[in-house]
Amino acid sequence: MTPDSLKTCNATLPNAIISRLGHILAHHPKQISAALAAVLTLCGGAAYAVASLAPDASQMPVRQVLEVVQPLPLQAQQAALDAHAFQLFRSDTSRSSDTAQALLQRLGINDAAAAAFLRNDKNFRTAVLSRPGRTVLAEASEGQALLKLSARWVTDESGNFNRLVIEKTANGFNSRVETAPLVAATRLGSGSIKSSLFAATDDARIPDAVAVQLATIFDGDIDFHRALRKGDRFSVVYEALEADGEPLRTGRVLSTEFVNNGKTYQATWFQEPGLNATGQPHKGAYFTFDGQSLRKAYLASPLEFSRVSSGFKMRFHPILQTWRAHLGVDYAAPTGTAVRSVGDGTVEFAGVQGGFGNVVFVKHRNNDVTVYAHLSRIAVAKGQAVSQGQNIGAVGATGWATGPHLHFEFRVNGMHVDPMTIANRADTVPVSPAARAAFAQSAATMKLNLAAAASVVQASAQ
Repeated sequence: MTPDSLKTCNATLPNAIISRLGHILAHHPKQISAALAAVLTLCGGAAYAVASLAPDASQMPVRQVLEVVQPLPLQAQQAALDAHAFQLFRSDTSRSSDTAQALLQRLGINDAAAAAFLRNDKNFRTAVLSRPGRTVLAEASEGQALLKLSARWVTDESGNFNRLVIEKTANGFNSRVETAPLVAATRLGSGSIKSSLFAATDDARIPDAVAVQLATIFDGDIDFHRALRKGDRFSVVYEALEADGEPLRTGRVLSTEFVNNGKTYQATWFQEPGLNATGQPHKGAYFTFDGQSLRKAYLASPLEFSRVSSGFKMRFHPILQTWRAHLGVDYAAPTGTAVRSVGDGTVEFAGVQGGFGNVVFVKHRNNDVTVYAHLSRIAVAKGQAVSQGQNIGAVGATGWATGPHLHFEFRVNGMHVDPMTIANRADTVPVSPAARAAFAQSAATMKLNLAAAASVVQASAQ
């Protein structure tokens, strides 16, 4: 037992007594230990005795109090609800057969005055009735009366969009057409090939314009006519140009990955900052992630999508009825399908020539010449400079042709070469040293976005 224990026994003891007890305890600890223990026991018993004197809660008297509660006044609340007007929103797509009344009915609007105004409004007739496929948003009252109608569309490459706004005012309806800038938003997508690239992008809800860009980006590495395999997969990050949050146009592919027959191809868009030697902004291009240009000297095919109907080989000529060497490649395609130059060059000939019918000869560097025959129309002239991918005509059946197709030849120093091999001639133009740091930063961001594109699809598939 210690002096501190004594203090806990009775805090009301005089300090002198406590001090004295502490002195005795220090000199005679064994003799008084028993006495102090007894004292503490008595203190605990006293405390227990006091506590047990408290009244039993179950025996306490119970009293019930009743009060009248006055409800809050409801008249003001009811008036506020009566004054509140609900506004209903609905959207639909314009159709070629639409009238003002038909469109309003699909939008859930029953408003004769609005229908009469729309029938006579030039802005509405020009922007909606004659333009199928445009999204129209209507705002109506709870009585199905038109309050506001709007539509948005793009007409050019200026980066702006037009907005039709028709509103109900105190003096009736009025309409106006506004112009505002498109906003670029980043979209992610991914898919796998089951039958064709377009079918795969449709399944993944990726716009056709993106599919066309994918085919163009990898045109020098992948033959989209013959080389696609079931199970090939792709991921893509691209721009969507939006108007008030509504996507109106597809922008540029920013980065993409395509796995074809087990081999992976990657590309990222990069435009060097600043101006070139002529004071103009640098042209953007697609590069691998290590900075090598993807631009080939020649595209793999003069058509974006088609099939090879006759290769570079001996064949039985369908018109001459004799076996002879086929010195080019025939691509079966509908009449009017766009034909593009496979490389930069100058038009050496554009006109009619014997069995070729309407034909274009393009001379490229190193004495290479490409030939595009049986065209239904010619879009270039002799001496004109053309760039890779530029439209030079359309598929037809002129000359010696049994049906619409493109006969395509590739000549090196006057000698015919298999056109299916020309895509292997690549330009290896890397990113300039001055732009290396900017490219590395851009490529790192694009890699993350591309990985996210693949992950989003995997998550949704699971």
